[in-house]
Amino acid sequence: MCNLYRMTSNADAIRQLFGAALGTVDLGGANLPPFEGIYPDYDAPVLVAQGQGASLATMRWGWPPFGEVKRPITNVRNLNSPMWRGALRDPARRCLVPVTAFCEYGAAPDPVTKRKRQHWFALASGEPFAFAGIWRPVEEGARFAFLTCEPNALVGAVHPKAMPVMLAGEGLGQWLRAEWDEAERLVAPFPDNAMAELPSVSPTDASEAQPGLFG
Repeated sequence: MCNLYRMTSNADAIRQLFGAALGTVDLGGANLPPFEGIYPDYDAPVLVAQGQGASLATMRWGWPPFGEVKRPITNVRNLNSPMWRGALRDPARRCLVPVTAFCEYGAAPDPVTKRKRQHWFALASGEPFAFAGIWRPVEEGARFAFLTCEPNALVGAVHPKAMPVMLAGEGLGQWLRAEWDEAERLVAPFPDNAMAELPSVSPTDASEAQPGLFG
């Protein structure tokens, strides 16, 4: 389960890289700040379809809880669940979650710090990519979650259960616009040779205030 990622590229990088696949990307005049550590229940930048292009919005990470679930749901794995079926099959309810790197925690605590080590993964090119997400409007504002799948060998060596569904290139536009039978084929491990594990960094303090998207 991925419960920490970061998005540190600026608005121009988003426009250029995502715009090549999505057409015009409307940033709404936003000056995108660096998001060094995005945790569940944080606000984060999200791209949704808008006409022939896409627009940038801010949403809170965590699908509203339901039934016996008491906390917001951050990762979507069972695509056959009735909970997700409607959003997955409606392109207007799919979204792209821009990312520069994501974290998976090692299984064993570090012998020195006594905390589980953070393993950060990114594209080998260093360019931003996106998680395949879905979103839902709620009374207090929109919320999103992103899909997970079987891990590739690189991520699986740290977290053998799952990895986020990562998108780049043509997959970005397909996720936002294609019918479900085509979009579902994107739910697959990202190629190992296109990724890299980043050098270890000190754990981000979850108590630090996150900058506002339009601040």
